[in-house]
Amino acid sequence: MEKIAVIGIGRLGLCLALNLERSGYSVFGIDTNEDYVTAINNKSFSSPEPLVNDYLQASKNFVATTNYNLLFSENVKVLFLVLPTPSLPSGEFSHHYIDEAAARLMEHGPQTEKHYLIINSTTMPGYCDSLQKKLAPFNYTVLYNPEFIAQGSIIRDQLNPDQVLIGEEDAQAGILLEGIYKKMCHNQPAFCHMSRVSAEITKLATNCFLTTKIAFANAIGDIALKAGGEPEKILGAIGVDSRIGNKYFKYGFGFGGPCFPRDNKAFTQFANNFNYNMLISEATDEANKKHAGFLFDKWKSENENKQSITFDSVTYKKGTDILEESQQLKLAVALAQTGKKVIVREKAGVVKKLKDEYGDLFTY
Repeated sequence: MEKIAVIGIGRLGLCLALNLERSGYSVFGIDTNEDYVTAINNKSFSSPEPLVNDYLQASKNFVATTNYNLLFSENVKVLFLVLPTPSLPSGEFSHHYIDEAAARLMEHGPQTEKHYLIINSTTMPGYCDSLQKKLAPFNYTVLYNPEFIAQGSIIRDQLNPDQVLIGEEDAQAGILLEGIYKKMCHNQPAFCHMSRVSAEITKLATNCFLTTKIAFANAIGDIALKAGGEPEKILGAIGVDSRIGNKYFKYGFGFGGPCFPRDNKAFTQFANNFNYNMLISEATDEANKKHAGFLFDKWKSENENKQSITFDSVTYKKGTDILEESQQLKLAVALAQTGKKVIVREKAGVVKKLKDEYGDLFTY
């Protein structure tokens, strides 16, 4: 049985590890948290992400560990790296978690056989080339292979991607990675092979385009409401045009979550590094903020004579447990701070997070 490692088995990495295991690979997952590793190995861990718990219980060839030595004693040559790249104040990403993992690999010295390090984390364009220079003397080939997934459907999205983006050192490395996905995927995605830096730009640019589409749709909806029009019908008609499409083209809350806002800012900063003013990305951020203000005024006015306002969800996307950059939550907070009674209906785990952060600001 072929062996694969996943370095970083958080929410995204664990899904990838389980999908690879179900595809017939023997998978080793690396994490720094001993308690987390133990919970995964004895299958007591529970995830809010759909299908994860079922896949974990059914797994037979997935082992979690904190020990990098196991990768070398088991002679694992293909390693996916799925580690956080937190945003810096500048908007760029920090790569220190990836650097630390690479250092752990280099501690084991040059490898006699070629090893492949596949970066799934979102990185700043140019980073993977610099990582390749560090790892080349140790016989590692670096590939860039970011995921295009949505929280709340990670397992399904990994198994049915529209595209598999492969930033490669050479054609042979890209073919190896394509073969892994062909074995794992349930559909027949487009395989987009290119240089590492091109793939890094593609990842950021894709998310920036989606944020622009969302912000544009909300701006049209705001204008329509002011003029007495029908946002949903207008956007539905526009989206029928095959050049535009209906995906991410609905009226509602602005974009949020752990990916879109930070990718948009990072792409703006990347362009600034080349003295290029990325006006569209900057305008998208401003439009998203303006829409939030529009919604506050609208909700406040519509509920002025009501005793309370109820939110069925305050996560950035209904059905997830993620509060990061949630426009719904920001609206709920702003309304509650005016003195209005705000009732939040959410899952127990989300309610706990809200109580820890906001205390009794809301009624649950």
